Amino acid sequence: MVEHSESAPPTGRRGLALRRRDIAVLVVLLAVLGVLLYLLIRPASVTGIKGTAVSHGTSVYAGLAEQKPQPAPPLKLDNYLGTQVNISSYRGKALFVTFLYTHCPDICPLIASHLHTALTQMPAAERREVRIVAVSVDPRGDTPTTVAQFLKTHEMTGRMQYLIGSAGALRGVWTNWGIAAGPQTNNPEEVAHSALIYGITAKGKVAVIYPANFTPREIVHDAPLLARS
Repeated sequence: MVEHSESAPPTGRRGLALRRRDIAVLVVLLAVLGVLLYLLIRPASVTGIKGTAVSHGTSVYAGLAEQKPQPAPPLKLDNYLGTQVNISSYRGKALFVTFLYTHCPDICPLIASHLHTALTQMPAAERREVRIVAVSVDPRGDTPTTVAQFLKTHEMTGRMQYLIGSAGALRGVWTNWGIAAGPQTNNPEEVAHSALIYGITAKGKVAVIYPANFTPREIVHDAPLLARS
């Protein structure tokens, strides 16, 4: 009979479950760190806490609102179809920008699912005033084929732009947007990254940020306010 010490690494399905749980915890921690980093970069511009409505002029957002919204960082990359997307062309619309990768086992599918739910819960007139952009945090794994499948699986084809690019091009975007991203130490195929969603006004200013555990109702509530701001 073979004895296993308590320090032996877990094996089989239990080991896989533990690894996935550890990865999920790490991603959530990175999301929290991303929010903190964002606040440190612009310490005087953010008030309130997640889930609390915060006054912004004459509007009230459900997400984490900026008292003094600043222009969104530049973002111009090709989508998975090879068409260049520049978020400056979305002026006049409510814009939500997030950072994902197609092989993500938990947080990224949840974000895509919540965004899909939010869109389906909006009246058609409001939905037409919303644009959603995802930026890859995995330049090697996010290919046109994997992105197309991800969008199809989560019913976001035609509803969300998914931007990809070289490692150098993507790193520049991550830096501008305060996003941390890199391979997992124990599994290079998976990416640890800060999973934020930025809510951007029709005038192109970052007015709200959402951690990974946002709810669809927050997006539904804030979208028309962003479109009018």
